[in-house]
Parts: sequence; structure tokens; C-alpha cells
Amino acid sequence: MSEKRNPFLDITAPGIADLKPYIPGKPISELERELGISDSIKLASNENPLGCSEKVKRALAGEWAELARYPDGGGFALRAALGRKHDIDPASITLGNGSNDVLDIIARVFLAPGYESLFSQHAFAVYPISSQSVGATLKVAPAKDFGYDLEALTALVGDRTRVVWIANPNNPTGTWVGADALERFIAGVPSDVIVVVDEAYIEYVDEADYPDASRWLERYPNLIVTRTFSKVYGLASLRIGYALSHPAVADLLNRVRQPFNVNSLALAGALAALDDQAFVERSVEANRKGMAQLTAGFEQLGLGYIPSVGNFITVDFARPAAAIDQALLREGCITRPIAAYGLPNHLRITVGRADENARLLAALARVLDGC
Repeated sequence: MSEKRNPFLDITAPGIADLKPYIPGKPISELERELGISDSIKLASNENPLGCSEKVKRALAGEWAELARYPDGGGFALRAALGRKHDIDPASITLGNGSNDVLDIIARVFLAPGYESLFSQHAFAVYPISSQSVGATLKVAPAKDFGYDLEALTALVGDRTRVVWIANPNNPTGTWVGADALERFIAGVPSDVIVVVDEAYIEYVDEADYPDASRWLERYPNLIVTRTFSKVYGLASLRIGYALSHPAVADLLNRVRQPFNVNSLALAGALAALDDQAFVERSVEANRKGMAQLTAGFEQLGLGYIPSVGNFITVDFARPAAAIDQALLREGCITRPIAAYGLPNHLRITVGRADENARLLAALARVLDGC
């Protein structure tokens, strides 16, 4: 039976009709409900397997009594703390309901029908979704070794280009761009083109040539750097992220930002998370060991993978991975199919705890043996 056409398509804004909803990693509750499994593991959404800081839990407990009150709409205390962390004026900070919210705000401020939005093949799905939802034209540069080809991206910049999106490291491939190449690209972009450098996974990166693009904000007023508390800080369910930019850019973003877009629990949790660097260090070290455990296991299984500097790794099965994903689900292991990113032979796998990684590798061995 053919799919019934949505009767409201003809009255939607430009770009909406061709959009497809973002599909997140399958929740544990959904898998267990579908298959009757009671001990599944989720390695699909790049979450912190250690959870969150104990300081965060104590901070959240202190907020219960005030849940009937609206949060601080300006996020004064958190922006002040982020200003100290990044040595930047709090007026340069825009808070969001996750960094996805900030990315969407950027699209709404700078893109519209007739303008172009540029990103790479295999780039994070929110860039095209947010861009297309406001009617912008999408231009995609071919990837190089699964990552950004900045020369190809430069070649696409034209008179109608308004936003260029660069994830560093990139999700879902885990690839990254070095400091010299990235700054050279930003310096060569016209000053009326916004360059967004999405650094959601920056805390995990341990590469000498990896840049913290926020240090370039004074040199490039058209640069926006986005960060999140969802990954290394373990606050994914609270939904909080932020952008760093020139104050004049932040002024525009905050004009579009919805009132009270960040809730009180998220504000308190993020503030406490910033005060627990020891938890961040434990998380990074656990990720380093877990990545080594997984890559050694993939090599033993004869599987290729894309080298990653994030808290996930994308594995190449050299054949369509959908059946392998389904078999892993029956084993109680949730991973992330990424055919929608142009990688139908790959699964993205989050680095978990040592026991979770071991279970995933054992399940993969059984699945591959049965295929």
C-alpha cells in the first residue's frame, strides 16, 4: 500500500515538505518492550557510560523545592562561569536546550530562502535539518577519508553562502581537522559568511594539532563555536549546550532564542559539572581505555573502522550493516545504523564501560559467525 500523502504539505514553509525527522538511537526501554529483553546495553547515542558527577546530583536535589518557579531566563550564573572558563565576556555566550537548539537558532538567524548552507558529506544531521527547515539551499562538499575536505568546501563558497558548518571532531565519523588547516579556511571565508565550528566532543580529543577554535573568536567576528554538556559531562537528558561568538552575533542569537529555553535543573547541573574537573578526567581516561579495548576487538574480528578522536567509533562491515544491527539488537546490544549519513555498511558504536564493550564484542563475534 502506498504511503498516504500529508494533506498539509502544500501550506508548509519552504523546505519542510522534503524533510525527514531526525531518528535518534533506540532507547533501552523500546528495545526491551519490543523483544522482552531485560538486560540490554545502549552504545548508540555517544552518552557518557559513567553517568554524571556526584556534584551534579547534589545540585539537582537542591532544585526540587523551586520547580514551580521559572528558571533564570538569562542564565546569569552559568554564563558567568562559562565566561571564566573560556576567558570571554558573558555577553558573547548563548545558552541552548542542548547544542542542537543553538544550531537551530543560528540557522533561523542567518539562513532563509535564497541563501546557501554548506557542510560536508557524512556531517551531523542537524545541519541540513535546521538549514532546510528555514528554506535555505543545501550545498554538500564530498568527504575526504570520511572527514572534511576544506578545499572542496572552499570551492562551494559563493555570493549566496551565509553559513558553513564544521563539526570538529565530526559525528558520526570521528574524524577531525587540524589547527592550521581550519584557521586557514576560516581566514579565507568572506566576513559576511558565518562559520560554525561544532566542538561537541572536544574534551575527548588528545591530538597535539587539534584546535580549540574558541581562542580565535577575537580574530574572526564571523566565527561561532558551539559546545555541549551532553557528552563528557554526562547531562544528555537535561539538554544544555551553548555558543561562543562575537557579542554582536550573540545579540542576534539571543533575540531569536526562546524565553526560558534552558530549565532550572539544566542550569544547576551544568554549573556543578563545570566545578568537577576530576569527573571529566575520569571520563576521558575511561574513554581512552575503552577505545583501545574496542579497536583491539574489532581488529581481532577482522573488522575495519574509521579512526576516531571522539567517544564513539564507526565500524565498517564491508556489506550492508542493517542485518547486523538487527542481530545485535536481539543480543541486547543497541548500536547506531548510519545509512542516513551515506554509510550503509557502517555502524557507529559508542565507547561504553569495560563490561559493556566486552559484551558488545562477544555479541559481534556470535553475530558474524552466524552470518
